[in-house]
Amino acid sequence: MAQQTPVASGVIRVTACSGRTLITELMSAHLGKSFDVGEFDIECELYDDCYFDSVMSSFFTLPASAKKRKRTAPDTSASTSRAKPVKRKEARDESISGSDESDDDRPFQDANISDSEDEDLKDEDPAAKRVRLAEQYLANTQKELLDDGGFDAADVDRENLRLRMGQRLQEDTAGSKGKLYRLIADELDWTGAEQVQFRADTKSVTGVAISGRHVYTVTQDRALVKWELPLNASSASVDEAGSRPSQKPRKVLFTRGKKKCTNHHEKAILCVAASQDGKFVATGGLDNRLIIWDPATLKPLKVFTGFARDNGHRDSVISLAFRRGTNQLFSASKDRTVKIWSLDELAYVDTLFGHQDEVVDVSVLAQETCVTVGARDRTARFWKVLDESQLVFRGGGAGSSKSKGSKDKKSDIPPEERPYNEGSMDRVACIDDDTFVTGSDNGSLSLWNIHKKKAVFTYPLAHGLEPPQSLEERSAELDISQSLDAEGPMILDPQPRWVTAMAAIPFSNVFVTGSWDGRVRAWRISADKRRIESLGSLATSFEPADVEDDASELLREAQLNPMELDEPMQMLTHSEGSGQLSGVVNELAIVDRDERGKSGVYVVAAIGTSHRLGRWKSFAGKNGAVLFTVPRKVVGNGLAVSADYA
Repeated sequence: MAQQTPVASGVIRVTACSGRTLITELMSAHLGKSFDVGEFDIECELYDDCYFDSVMSSFFTLPASAKKRKRTAPDTSASTSRAKPVKRKEARDESISGSDESDDDRPFQDANISDSEDEDLKDEDPAAKRVRLAEQYLANTQKELLDDGGFDAADVDRENLRLRMGQRLQEDTAGSKGKLYRLIADELDWTGAEQVQFRADTKSVTGVAISGRHVYTVTQDRALVKWELPLNASSASVDEAGSRPSQKPRKVLFTRGKKKCTNHHEKAILCVAASQDGKFVATGGLDNRLIIWDPATLKPLKVFTGFARDNGHRDSVISLAFRRGTNQLFSASKDRTVKIWSLDELAYVDTLFGHQDEVVDVSVLAQETCVTVGARDRTARFWKVLDESQLVFRGGGAGSSKSKGSKDKKSDIPPEERPYNEGSMDRVACIDDDTFVTGSDNGSLSLWNIHKKKAVFTYPLAHGLEPPQSLEERSAELDISQSLDAEGPMILDPQPRWVTAMAAIPFSNVFVTGSWDGRVRAWRISADKRRIESLGSLATSFEPADVEDDASELLREAQLNPMELDEPMQMLTHSEGSGQLSGVVNELAIVDRDERGKSGVYVVAAIGTSHRLGRWKSFAGKNGAVLFTVPRKVVGNGLAVSADYA
């Protein structure tokens, strides 16, 4: 092979080369900087062999570790004048070989593996590597469980650890597959929940969102408020002064828009959502705007308007939802569309078409799919974004009734046992990747599975019946007796209360709903995911009488003695200390109080004196929000009940 002859500085002589262009490329890589041929005198003799092609190319491609093992000891008989250039060349060669391979291209290596073990793992086959990584994962999981502090020295035995690690592995597997795995409904003490109301000087609260230890609320008078949740302390704990620490959320930031502005909402804000990592807060309003906020300062980062240049909605933005683990946002609007946004780039992504009426709610989990409900088109749609397809689930039925199959007249059937037709599908919450729940204006809750077109189960009258109107309210006559016929007055039927709010803990068997009956109710999905079961209401120390019984009693009195009612029948109002809510629940949010819900869950309800989408009815009460602290059930030894996993 031809040899490279060392020459004086500034001169490069190559005795075998394929051309001037190859010299420029290789020397640029060799020197680690741009190589200009004009700076050197190149003496090149062309032969069939190529020193750079055969030797230097292999030098650039081989890793540094391979070169070190193949390098021979320096020749002691060589002259001092020849040894120094060789050493400089070796130093340059090592730097070049290291810089040729980027950090992204290097294979993953465990930080716990030392350099001495690196050579031993070089010949490791894929099966052995999988076993080694699995053993390392189990060791790390066991260390995390021990570091949680939930064990005493006597309790840390092999059987206990095996049980806990088995639960963790089942949870991780089910979570990766998008299946329901957190069976925590029976572990929470819903009737022992503590409630505290917090409010700002605003009108009806229309939306609420939770991210970390912060709560965000929006109102009809264009206000966005950031609150900080209290520390996760037990109800019996006291501070140094001997008093119990405050459990009321603390107001951190407040911003309100004007009627004419460009960087805020000009009309009522209808919905709010916060990203899981706490980097973004999004709001949508009656002014067709979608605004992205910086949570730290509540300053707008981007305003998407209804103009074509922004690809925004052409009507009110009603609902927002973040995809779990990402900053991908889904927005639903009265313009019958669902839009997808990437907030990492603050850019528009795509639009989903299909609903025949306004899209009033959207729910998203970790996969690139979403579920929406279309109000008066009475459909729920499951969108597969990547496949550009959708599954349509049609409602509109009357649901089940206790008097099904009876041939009695409608007047002979008690009001609470009659079927009520569904006119609008208003709320939706995803349970897992295959199951979701909807709420309607006939008060029914429906359980759906994406593999079946019809509802798996329907629970009617989830929030009871609204008492019928009085004679004075129903008649325009000054003299009510003129509206009475020979058979007596026409008594209207009590109407079911709508499901106005719904929220669920992802991948669990728990969800909560709200209406204007003064209660937030908790529900459980059965183990076979074929039924909805009631867990009761989130109440404090007072359990009020059943509103359905009150409505039925008033109805019977009106039918028996319609002219003897001195006062008109009105909706029941609830005192502030009764354990019930005064107003309509416009939105709900539910999250774990700490990691994996060891201490229970938080439920936040947005309360208003009017519905968030219209003033069809006014309610007595105060505008604000209510924080429910739901603890875990405690067994006899004072330990909280642990959750089961599917």
